[in-house]
Amino acid sequence: MIAFVSGQVAALAPTTAVIQVGGVGMALQCTPATIAGLRIGEDARLATSLVVREDSLTLYGFADDDERQVFELLQTASGVGPRLAQAMLGVHSPDALRLAVSTGDEKALTAVPGIGKKGAQKLLLELKDKLGTPLGSSGLVGAQRVAAGPAPWTEQLTAALIGLGYASREAEEAVGAVTPQAEAALAETGAAPVPQLLRAALQTLNRAR
Repeated sequence: MIAFVSGQVAALAPTTAVIQVGGVGMALQCTPATIAGLRIGEDARLATSLVVREDSLTLYGFADDDERQVFELLQTASGVGPRLAQAMLGVHSPDALRLAVSTGDEKALTAVPGIGKKGAQKLLLELKDKLGTPLGSSGLVGAQRVAAGPAPWTEQLTAALIGLGYASREAEEAVGAVTPQAEAALAETGAAPVPQLLRAALQTLNRAR
């Protein structure tokens, strides 16, 4: 097992980071939030999980060991593969997922693309005793912090676009362009789908160039 990858960030894409390790570029599948924390040319250390299939080897990268552990635990539920597990972490932080499961929050899970009402109910049952309690919950203040989940979607999206090489002004304009889409999703599901918003923002930027 490859526990982590450490080296210089060679390239970034919306869902992929290439880390140079010993002269070899290793491509890691990452969430937009993880991508947002990376910068080309700077050193980075990402926890990893290797998914082996008959026809492929895919390396997933994470901001820390906790995120990787949750990624692997999510896949112990029936019907959850690495792509859906990563999508869940793309919408919610590890602690936000723990909170959703521990409180039976179907709405939080259906905010993840690919998870419907029945799927959410099934996941809540299967994951109830696996994810544990939120690590950051300590009294009311901790609960409030966990409930907040990841950074606001606008910050995640802006940081991801800047990390991909766009200027701050371009990133802010692209975020503004997809704001109606984000607000509609927030009203319907209570969460902004950052991966989809990132793709929409990139399409906006490509049309503008």
